[in-house]
Amino acid sequence: MRTEHHPLLSPSLGTQRSITSFHFGPTGGSGGWPRKVYIQASLHAGEIPGMLVAHLLRQQFADLEARGLLQAEIVLVPVANPIGLAQQLHYQPQGRFDLASGENFNRLYSEPSAQVIPQLREQLTQDVGTNRSLIRQALRAAIAGAPVHTELQSLRQTLHLLALDADLVLDLHCDFAGEVHIYSHSEHWPLVEDLAAHLQCGASLLADEYGVMPFDEAIFLPWARIRAALPQFPVPFDSVAVTVELRGEGDVDYRLAGQDSQAILHYLTGRGVIAGEPVAPAPLPYPATPLSGSETLIAPHAGVIVMRAELGSVVTAGDAIADVIDPIAGTTTTLHATTDGMFYVFARHPYVVRGGTVAKIAGRHPLGERNLLGA
Repeated sequence: MRTEHHPLLSPSLGTQRSITSFHFGPTGGSGGWPRKVYIQASLHAGEIPGMLVAHLLRQQFADLEARGLLQAEIVLVPVANPIGLAQQLHYQPQGRFDLASGENFNRLYSEPSAQVIPQLREQLTQDVGTNRSLIRQALRAAIAGAPVHTELQSLRQTLHLLALDADLVLDLHCDFAGEVHIYSHSEHWPLVEDLAAHLQCGASLLADEYGVMPFDEAIFLPWARIRAALPQFPVPFDSVAVTVELRGEGDVDYRLAGQDSQAILHYLTGRGVIAGEPVAPAPLPYPATPLSGSETLIAPHAGVIVMRAELGSVVTAGDAIADVIDPIAGTTTTLHATTDGMFYVFARHPYVVRGGTVAKIAGRHPLGERNLLGA
C-alpha cells in the first residue's frame, strides 16, 4: 500500500486540509476491464456509512495486496471531504453544503469535453486503446489547468484528477433513511448489474444525464459527449461511475459495513480485479428503473410524519405511504403513491416543513423532465 497526501488550498491563515489516498495493486492492471478502480466515501460529509465501509476495504485491500491477489490498481479515498467534516453548527454536522459558498459538495464538477473536442478531432485514430489514452490526457490537462481559487474548488479538482483515469469509480454515499440503492448511466448497466445484485439493492436508478454535474456524471459524461461529437472515431464508453447509497445516515455498524465491503469484494472478484473464484450474487431484489421514474412525495404542510408502508416494500399507485399530522389543527394528511414501484427512501426526521421530502418511490415509467437529484 502506498499513501499519498494531497494538500488543498488554505482558506485562511494558519489552516491547511488535505485529501489522503491509499493505492493498492499493480498499475496498468491485467488488461481487462477494469484496469483501475477508484473508490471514495463521504463526499457528503455527514453520510458516514461509506466511511466505515472504506475503512474495512482498506484493511482488506492491504491483505489482498500482501497475498499477491490484486490484479488491477485500486485507489481508495476513505475521507473525501475534510471541509464538510469540520462544519458543525450547534452540535449538528453540516456536510452536504459548503458553508462558505452555499454550494453542494457533490455538484458543479468540471466537464471539459467542449474544450478538448477540437484538439481530439486532430489527434484521434482508429485504435480504441490509443484513443482512450489521448482522451484521458486531454481531459487531465484541461481539469488540471483550470483556475482554482477556493478550498472547495481545489477539493473538486483533487478528487477529479485522482479518479479521472479509472475505469470504475464507486462513490459511496447514503440517503436519509432507506434501502441500498445505486445511480448509474443506463448504458453501463450491464457492467454494474452484478454490483447491484451483490449489494442487494432495493433500487437501481438509471439515467444518461443528471444535469447538475455530480462527481459520477463528471466522470462518464465527457466520454458520451466526445463520442457523440466525433462519431468517425472509435471512442470507448467504459469509464463507469456509480453512486452507491448505503441505506440511511444512521446505518453505521460493523455488521452492515462488513456486508457491504464483502459485496464490493465479490463484485471486484467477478470483474477480475481480485484473483479468486467468483461468487454468484443472489437475484436482484427489484429490477433497474429509470431515475426519471422516481416519485418524490412532498409534504403539503408542516407536521409530524408517520410511515404507513414498509420501507423496502413494493407498492402500487394509491397505497398509503405516510401520514403528515398537524397537531395544532388536529388534522392528518395521508400521502399516497401515484406510481407502482419500490419504496426506497424515507425522511431523516419525524418532523417535516411544508415542501419537505417525505419519501421516494422507484417507478418503472418516466414521470416527466425535472431536476433528477434535488438540492
